[in-house]
Amino acid sequence: MITSARLERVACAVLLGASLFAPAVLVCAPRVAAAVDNEPKPYALIFGTVWGADNRPIHGVPIKIRRADQKKAKWELLSDHRGEFAQRLPAGTADYIVWADVKVAKGKEKPQVLVHVENDERKDISLHLTE
Repeated sequence: MITSARLERVACAVLLGASLFAPAVLVCAPRVAAAVDNEPKPYALIFGTVWGADNRPIHGVPIKIRRADQKKAKWELLSDHRGEFAQRLPAGTADYIVWADVKVAKGKEKPQVLVHVENDERKDISLHLTE
């Protein structure tokens, strides 16, 4: 049997829970609505594979990417266990230089590729290491 004291406690608990939950709904609702309205930004994608001298994929190779008109790398990543890597870039027309940051003999250049991107396209490349 439900007593009036128990009924009061249940009513208080419900009201307290509702009063604590309501401000959270009011604060979070605009953010959730804004997140639904936002469309994902377009991006370009460079997808590549690092190959060794024996024509097998190599994992754990540091990869650096920069715009052709800049000096320093803006993106740094590692090749995965299949020798693959992928990097999202801002959509638009631009040239990028992608290189493997590995030790090379004195006087030799690090393996690099010049990639031209138009808008939000995907470019597939390969980096071949000689040693």
